[in-house]
Amino acid sequence: MGFYDYSARKMNGKEVKMEEYKGKVVIVVNTASKCGLTPQFKGLEELYQEYKGQGLEILGFPCNQFSQQDPGSNHEIEEFCQLNYGVSFTMFEKIDVNGEGAHPLYKYLKAQKKTIVGSEIGWNFAKFLIDAQGNVVKRYLPTTAPKDMKKDIEKHLGEIKA
Repeated sequence: MGFYDYSARKMNGKEVKMEEYKGKVVIVVNTASKCGLTPQFKGLEELYQEYKGQGLEILGFPCNQFSQQDPGSNHEIEEFCQLNYGVSFTMFEKIDVNGEGAHPLYKYLKAQKKTIVGSEIGWNFAKFLIDAQGNVVKRYLPTTAPKDMKKDIEKHLGEIKA
């Protein structure tokens, strides 16, 4: 199975197949509303605004597994993201990214790109970059600022046009 074989439920409850993102460069990120890294929502939204017209999609997956930093309901999380950071990229329902209950998409992503300490997600705002063919091409640490991903994003967006 590949990236396009998975699906997830958006905040509005609609099931979305990842194949809807074929031909796009995608960032998948696990998010949290009450984390020291929460201001990354601003940087992610800036990336989205800058590159969405060229084929970038950002998929946010709230997760409460790290020090219970996203305890709210899906509605509360969505409202927080929109009011505080103007998030307009797609946000999905809250999921687990580690353990037995990890969402199948995250099990796949982690298996594709491990870190030096293994495959588990270490904290909020770990990011995966998927190219326009559905290949998981890079995994970024939670502390990687969204702006520091620009060179990689531009490279893969350039491949769409080529």
